[in-house]
Amino acid sequence: MSRDFSSFREPLDAALQSLGMSQDVARADHLLAYLQQLHHWNKAYNLTAVRDPGDMLVQHVFDSLAVVPPLRGIRGGRDTRVADMGSGAGLPGIILGICQPDWTVFCVDAVGKKTAFIRQVAGVLGLKNVQAVHGRIESLDSLQADVVISRAFASLGDFVRVAGHHRSSDGTMLAMKGQYPHDECQALESASDWTVKSRMALHVPGMDAQRCLLELGLKESHDC
Repeated sequence: MSRDFSSFREPLDAALQSLGMSQDVARADHLLAYLQQLHHWNKAYNLTAVRDPGDMLVQHVFDSLAVVPPLRGIRGGRDTRVADMGSGAGLPGIILGICQPDWTVFCVDAVGKKTAFIRQVAGVLGLKNVQAVHGRIESLDSLQADVVISRAFASLGDFVRVAGHHRSSDGTMLAMKGQYPHDECQALESASDWTVKSRMALHVPGMDAQRCLLELGLKESHDC
């Protein structure tokens, strides 16, 4: 690892401790190797508008790490299939794959250069549990995922419309958002069979902004 990226080891270790993930400090080298790959390939692939690696560390890596403890709580150590919808540069999918090598993670995106990057970084990091899936989310056969997750998806309504069929019969749909999206939640309730079942505030180390995780489910009369 280059000298510049090894300098991020201390803030990463501190972030893991802050998130209650001290057991994951051993995975820090993989997380920093992902950051290095993202910074390198972003120059050619334009994967993210964030250019500075220090900002990438906080806005992408730490932000994705913040959902690991809640997901672990939801799944309780069970075998898990995760579908990361609109994964982009593999966020949070690659991070979940690093932290949970026993989970199977599908990173789905319609942009070929982004899924190519995901394949590249999964190969470099030896993440045999991560698969890149290129295609339009709504057109793909169901991935039958235990967890269907999105980060910065267009809207909750669009999320359930295009990705709802990828959830297994007893699976969970999770949307990572900034501030609680009142208007989106009202639109979801009024225009679909889906509802917000729960909300959780996310603490992202080093980020002075509100973040939340929303659990979505079918309304009781429509649930499977």
